Amino acid sequence: MLPRARATSVGTLVATVLLTLLWVTPARADYTALCTGYADCRDAGFGNAGYQGANDQSWWRMYTGHNCTNYAAYRMVRAGLSNDRPWSGGGNAENWGLQMASITDDTPMVGAVAWWAENVRPAGSSGHVAYVERVVSSTEIWISEDSWGGDFHWRSVTKSGGGWPSGFIHFADVALKSKKPPAVSGTPEVGETLTAAPGAWSPTPTTYSYQWLADGQPVSGATAATFVLGPGKVGKQISVEVAARQSGYAAAEATSSATAAVAPGEMAPAEKPAITGEALVGKVLTASKGSWAPDAKSRTVQWLSDGKPVAGATGWSFTLEPDQAGTVMSVVVTGKRSGYEPSTVTSAPTESVLGGEVTVTAPFAVAGTPRIGKQLRVVPGTFEPAGAEVAYTWLRDGAPITGADGSTYDLVAADVGATISLRVDVSHDGYKPAAQTTEPSAAVRTVPEVRITPQGGKERAKVTVVVRAPGVDAVTGKVEIRVGKRIRTARLVDGRVTVVVHDVAPGPRPVVVRYLGEGLVDPGRSRGQVQVARG
Repeated sequence: MLPRARATSVGTLVATVLLTLLWVTPARADYTALCTGYADCRDAGFGNAGYQGANDQSWWRMYTGHNCTNYAAYRMVRAGLSNDRPWSGGGNAENWGLQMASITDDTPMVGAVAWWAENVRPAGSSGHVAYVERVVSSTEIWISEDSWGGDFHWRSVTKSGGGWPSGFIHFADVALKSKKPPAVSGTPEVGETLTAAPGAWSPTPTTYSYQWLADGQPVSGATAATFVLGPGKVGKQISVEVAARQSGYAAAEATSSATAAVAPGEMAPAEKPAITGEALVGKVLTASKGSWAPDAKSRTVQWLSDGKPVAGATGWSFTLEPDQAGTVMSVVVTGKRSGYEPSTVTSAPTESVLGGEVTVTAPFAVAGTPRIGKQLRVVPGTFEPAGAEVAYTWLRDGAPITGADGSTYDLVAADVGATISLRVDVSHDGYKPAAQTTEPSAAVRTVPEVRITPQGGKERAKVTVVVRAPGVDAVTGKVEIRVGKRIRTARLVDGRVTVVVHDVAPGPRPVVVRYLGEGLVDPGRSRGQVQVARG
């Protein structure tokens, strides 16, 4: 039963009682009692927020005792509202949602007042109010209530069947409570990532949302659980505001402690600058720019000579001057990026800078015949500066010959078929050395050794010829054999051939064998004598 506000005369009270309908709880599935009476509800774990001991006091000028309006008013005062009724009109339950229309809607929230208008089932002509204890879903709530002429209850109310409240009055909805504030982890430094921990809440939220703050001001777009510190945050203190949400509860917000002031970031060198070019006075050296992570947005360069800055040398290329002769060159590159500490990196040094180049003014040459057993010799050239040291290296088919570093070279069997040349290295302290390689010779030839073995017979002679040559495994080619006036020719096989010469006049006869030469083997000859008998 839902009474009007407390009256001051018996007549008014009687009238009120006559006009008020008893609150009767129909046995419907949409309006189910969970417990009845203070003791029963307490034993079932459902409390009354202390109303049992305070129901003899009027709250918001409502009737005391079992009374829906006095109980709802008591719960609002317990939630923090004043004991002065928030409106000036009548206090009967049917008036609550009308008088407080600005905060009344269809959304159930824990801590809201559930309101039934007059004659809205199951309320009577004076309406009804109750306290929302739990929002099970959008179609089921649990309420606690007291009733005029009735008793204290907890009930489950479902939206089916016509027992749903006319509205919900949001005087002081219960909000989620922060039990432990949010926290921020990570290093407050540009380029680093901060991470928000939402803290602990009661009851446990279903969702969280985040808003990052810099010096207490919201950072536009920074609404994730992580936050990458950009250059614009240097010097600012960062915190995070966490909004927790749970169906049926008013959203709540809590803010973490602020970090220390954000420090500039550090650019880590990824690739050192490098110097290209020849370390020689008059030549140009060029420096690469290097790289960092994150990379620099601007760079400056300073050239160093033996580690000391060269005045005015701040470009990416540098022409070596006589002052740099004998020193080593390097560069220092400084990278800069907004919000980051400048980072300086030094290149590796060059070789010692040379003051000039040795110049061969007249070329060296090689004299001699490229034949085994012969000697080749150097024909000296001329060079500048005077006093430079000269070194010789003889080359066989372009490769150095071990131990052959003098001004002469005696050709050996290993040289047969190869070309011989000479590399001349001319060096002087503080100068770039010069090198010259002569034109290769013709292929080195070899000299044959011709041996003969003649045997006489009746009006004939048998001659065996063996030809060998250093540097050649098996000599090939033709031989001409003359016995007396008779001449025969034959071809060597593996450097050997045997020929029988017929119709030779009896008596001692001269034998002359001439090798005609072939390939790398020069011609050669041999002489002998044979005794020919009569036939």
